[in-house]
Amino acid sequence: RLEARERRWAEAQKMTLFSNAFLSVALEDPLACQYVLRILLRRKDLIVKEVRTQYRISKVTSHDVILDVLAEDGEGKLYNVEIQRAETVDHARRTRCYGAMMDSEYLEKGNEYYEMPEVYIIYISETDLWKAGRCVYPVKKYFDGTEIPYDDGMHILYVNAAVDDGTDIAKLMDYFKTADPENMEYGELSKRVHLLKREEGGRQIMCEVTEKWLEEGRTEGELKAKKKTALNLADMGIAPEKIAKAVEVSVATVKQWLDGAVAAR
Repeated sequence: RLEARERRWAEAQKMTLFSNAFLSVALEDPLACQYVLRILLRRKDLIVKEVRTQYRISKVTSHDVILDVLAEDGEGKLYNVEIQRAETVDHARRTRCYGAMMDSEYLEKGNEYYEMPEVYIIYISETDLWKAGRCVYPVKKYFDGTEIPYDDGMHILYVNAAVDDGTDIAKLMDYFKTADPENMEYGELSKRVHLLKREEGGRQIMCEVTEKWLEEGRTEGELKAKKKTALNLADMGIAPEKIAKAVEVSVATVKQWLDGAVAAR
C-alpha cells in the first residue's frame, strides 16, 4: 500500500490543470477559483462565494451532465469552468446542453423567468477549436442586421492554450499547461497548486485525485483506440451505422471522426 501510495504521489506531480481531476481539486478552493475567474473574465471585483466541483445534474428523462467546476459569486451569478480535451465533441452543442441543464436546475418552481441567474460558461481547450488564431472567443448575440444585443443571460467564452496573444489570459493558459508548483506568479492559484504538489497537507488529496486521473487516462486511451478502429473499418467500406455498433459509440461520433479524417487529408 505504501509503495502504491508513493507511485500515486509521483504521478500527481506530473498532473496539469488540463486534467479534469486536477483542475477540479485545484479550483475547489474558492480563492484559487476566484483568481482564475477574475483573469478570464477581466473582472477584478468578482468575489466567489461557493464552489462545487464534479457537480452532477441529473434528470429522469434526459442526459446527465457533470460540471468540472461550478462557482457562484456574491450576486448569485453562476460560473461553469470546463476543460475539454476530446476532439470528438460538438463543442457548441455541448455548451448549449450544459447551459440548459444549469437553467433547469436553478429555475425553481414558482419562480419567474427574470429570476434566472446570469450564467457564464468558460470552455477551456488545449487547441484552437475555432482555428481563427485567437486565444479567447467570446460568443456575442445580436439581432440580424443590427447591433442590438440579444441578452438572454447566458454568456459563453471559449479559451485555448494554443494561441499566445501576450495577454494575461494567454499567460494563465501557459501555467495551466505546466501547473509548476515552484512558479508562484499566479497568486492564490499558485498557492493551491503548491499545496497539492509539494506540501504534506496535499498528499492525501492528490493520491485520491491520481486514481481519478489514471481512470480518465484509461478512458481517453480507449476512445482513441475506438477512433482508430472506426477509421480502419471506414477504409474497408463499412457504413458508419455498422461501425458505430462495432465500436460502441454513437453514429454522430463516427461521422465526426470520418469528417475530421477527410478534412485532414
